[in-house]
Amino acid sequence: MLKRYSTNWPEDFSAAAAGLLMTAACPDIDMGWIAWFALVPLLHSLRRAAAGDAFRRGMVAGMAHYLTLIYWIVHTMRVYGGLPWHLAVPPLFLLTAYLSLYVGLFALLWSRLQHSAAAMLLAAPVFWTGLEYLRSFLLSGFPWALVGYSQHRYLHLIQISDIFGVYGVSFVVVLCNAGLFMAVPALAGGRRQGFRVRRRHAAAGLLTVFAAVAGIWIYGVFRIQDTDRRAAAAPAIRAAVVQGNIDQMVKWDPAHQEGTIDKYLALSRGIDPPADLVVWPETAVPFYLMSDRALTRKVLDGIRETGAHFVIGSPSFERTETGIDFFNSAYLMTPDGRPAGRYDKVHLVPFGEYVPLQQWLPFVRKLVAHVGDFKTGEKGETLPMAGRRIRGRSEGGTSLRIGVLICYEIIFPDLSRAAAANGAGLLVNVTNDAWYGRSSAPYQHFSMAVFRAVENKRALVRSANTGISGFIDPVGRVGGATPLFVDAAAAQSVPVLTEKTVYTRTGDWFAASCLGMTIIITLWLFFRRRES
Repeated sequence: MLKRYSTNWPEDFSAAAAGLLMTAACPDIDMGWIAWFALVPLLHSLRRAAAGDAFRRGMVAGMAHYLTLIYWIVHTMRVYGGLPWHLAVPPLFLLTAYLSLYVGLFALLWSRLQHSAAAMLLAAPVFWTGLEYLRSFLLSGFPWALVGYSQHRYLHLIQISDIFGVYGVSFVVVLCNAGLFMAVPALAGGRRQGFRVRRRHAAAGLLTVFAAVAGIWIYGVFRIQDTDRRAAAAPAIRAAVVQGNIDQMVKWDPAHQEGTIDKYLALSRGIDPPADLVVWPETAVPFYLMSDRALTRKVLDGIRETGAHFVIGSPSFERTETGIDFFNSAYLMTPDGRPAGRYDKVHLVPFGEYVPLQQWLPFVRKLVAHVGDFKTGEKGETLPMAGRRIRGRSEGGTSLRIGVLICYEIIFPDLSRAAAANGAGLLVNVTNDAWYGRSSAPYQHFSMAVFRAVENKRALVRSANTGISGFIDPVGRVGGATPLFVDAAAAQSVPVLTEKTVYTRTGDWFAASCLGMTIIITLWLFFRRRES
């Protein structure tokens, strides 16, 4: 049982301040440098805290952070879910409360280990990273805006992602927060939970942080230079993204289907010089491609005019013995209008593409109500693009396999890693961020795509219905990013790399290790308390 807690408003305000600072580090405020000390007020509020107080202050920090980070859920529920205010706001608070539990648990665990300087310094990043990893898969997972993502613009610092994933960046950022927390009061002669943080301990902590950041920076310099050399020598394709800017409110109206196709084809024909690969967004064609004959013929005729390969987002279906299975898909079309392959979305959006526990929630409907619940595809499946389209390679054979990620699949590192491990030389993200309006969500969503490129050292091409579309090179540089809610088409040469990074080969071993240590320490604390 947690000890009873007492109200301490200054400490609660410190915890809330930490949550607000974490939000400021994320897009679209995007002051990533704040993340390096954002958690210090929370850690400060946990000194001498009883278990109940520590957990509550972690929850306060989490609520302050996530309410200001994912506020856009209310817009989605109101505009596209058709919910009134009194029904649109509660889902935000429910999701925020759930996400805040992880911060609360972090605060509780860390507050129980303030008996030594080493525990204070090392336990913080281990706990935080382990809990971030747990959040990535528990209850289908929602690893949105992890701390490491706040560093998406600092290319030299994020190259370690090709070993440790984004979780490695989170680890170092929280390590710095713990080191700063120790250093300030120690240098001022302060105490922490009944013992003095000696200056030599604080100095050792700061030295550890400095050595870690310096080593990461040096690795980043080397890795960027090495990857740039490889990219310059690698074959390349000219890829294009098309942003149709189709209003979500009329997208599925049959009266607008031909107009939507005409817009996408006109934008695609205007790409000069022509591209080898043209990417349209998620469900760019608001009908069943290859099934609706008249509309499909119109699309295929346009593809033949351009002479390029196309990745086109479209719903699809398959008839089975028990009925019809629906999929959120992306087709790879050849220049002569033939389908070369189809990728079906693997990680579906709860309440958007299916209703979990539907037998107990019959009154809940999906936001996407035009078809039944979607089925999942095969993880790691790639699409083959003919070798003759790859500059610098021979005409024969298949020289490029494309790894497709649909919508928020881009926030799950294991999906892009599976595609790269399965031979994908290029990552393509098709999405429809119109759901988010002009909120910070499209910027947050795009920032996470940077890490998928860096982790696997693959170029990434992203096409979004209303933006942000653009290109990310294998070290995380962003090119050709489009504004929100404009018609746009952009093209860029992108390298085709095939090396498998440590992360591509081994996955989230580091984050899983942190979670394992977190579980072990939690059990140790539990049994130690029972014995006392």
